[in-house]
Amino acid sequence: MKKFSFFFCSLFCALFSTIFAQTGVSVSPPRLYFESDPGHSNTQKVTVTNVSAKNSLDLAISLGDWEYDEKGENMTYGANTRPASCASWVSVKKEENYFTLAPGEKKDIDVTITAPTILSDNLKAHTAVLYVSQMNPVDDVDSKGAHIKVSIRSGIKLFHKLPLPGTKKIEIQNLVYGKLSNRLDLFFENQGDVWIDGKVYTDLVNVENGKKTALDPVIFYTMPGNKREMNISLPSTLEKGKYTASVMIDYGDSNNLELGELSFTYEK
Repeated sequence: MKKFSFFFCSLFCALFSTIFAQTGVSVSPPRLYFESDPGHSNTQKVTVTNVSAKNSLDLAISLGDWEYDEKGENMTYGANTRPASCASWVSVKKEENYFTLAPGEKKDIDVTITAPTILSDNLKAHTAVLYVSQMNPVDDVDSKGAHIKVSIRSGIKLFHKLPLPGTKKIEIQNLVYGKLSNRLDLFFENQGDVWIDGKVYTDLVNVENGKKTALDPVIFYTMPGNKREMNISLPSTLEKGKYTASVMIDYGDSNNLELGELSFTYEK
């Protein structure tokens, strides 16, 4: 008799990467952006693909809520439990709530958001998450050769905004150097009323010899009211000396830039 352990893999807002050779589901795109007036609908497509080599997958659609934490990680919750939830606005066709895909088969799902005629809040942006969950765990083998049961759940973030001019504003709250952690800690806040995505660029200038070090940009995503802590590691090859760190948050165009500067001594 074979013995199995059970493995449940939840993939939130990302395409499935083939962790196991025999089982997998791909959901694309990982994010959907909707815009409509109160009382009106907007429909977009999600493509679900069974990338398994031999297993048919029984799949079900469900909804939930999500938020970013202070590090920008995804936190998931039950549907209609977050203040900015629009999970109750989301619908799919009845025949698409539960379906089966043969190996290699794909299916387009129509996702519709209908904003209520009268909103219960004054928010311009709302969110939800749509899950595609495997209902029939299948046999597989892990990297060590052990027999396991595998079930997949993939999530697609849903964003909805009203077709009104939104305010985009990022403000840096603090920028500090952590001597023990060997990093810069950047604290900033989304003070606008819509979601804001962008990149953080960091340049280090050795004030003793003028040598400039440009760090790789870091992508960030925020929702209104989010307070974010971003940890920017310093390169291990950085020379000792006195530095000026310049941080630029780029979230649109030349009118959407936030700058911060810090002087510190690097002694590693």
